[in-house]
Amino acid sequence: MLEKYVLIFIVSMIPIIELRGAIPMAIGMGLPVLPSYIICIIGNMLPVPVIFFFARKVLIWGSDKPLIGGIFTFFLEKGEKGGQKLQEKAGKGLYYALFLFVGIPLPGTGAWTGTLAASILDMDFKKSVIACTGGVVLAGIIMGLASAGILTIFG
Repeated sequence: MLEKYVLIFIVSMIPIIELRGAIPMAIGMGLPVLPSYIICIIGNMLPVPVIFFFARKVLIWGSDKPLIGGIFTFFLEKGEKGGQKLQEKAGKGLYYALFLFVGIPLPGTGAWTGTLAASILDMDFKKSVIACTGGVVLAGIIMGLASAGILTIFG
């Protein structure tokens, strides 16, 4: 059973998949919901400080390197687009928008992209982490309900 928890912990840290993929995976493996939910939240939030402080610098550094330049540029542009979208729509409610951006489980919206966008926009670290944590909690609730068949998203 420990191996299954380690697996969902690691999956929840993977960009794009994050907790949105780890929660349904945990439910599919028959793991108890509450411990899985907590492990997935911790796994999803663990990379956030590193992303906030270092990802932008690393992506800029690697964007012109052979072999890795394409993927680094992809993630940098994704973060910049996410940040611009967030800023345009939010105005003064930027942290609420960040919370919703991370919390609504759509492709390309998660803690990785939200934190990168917050870093690119030079948002306050503490407020950004709080907004992202709230968003991850919300996304986990939505994915848990959808995975359990309680919430039907498409019909």
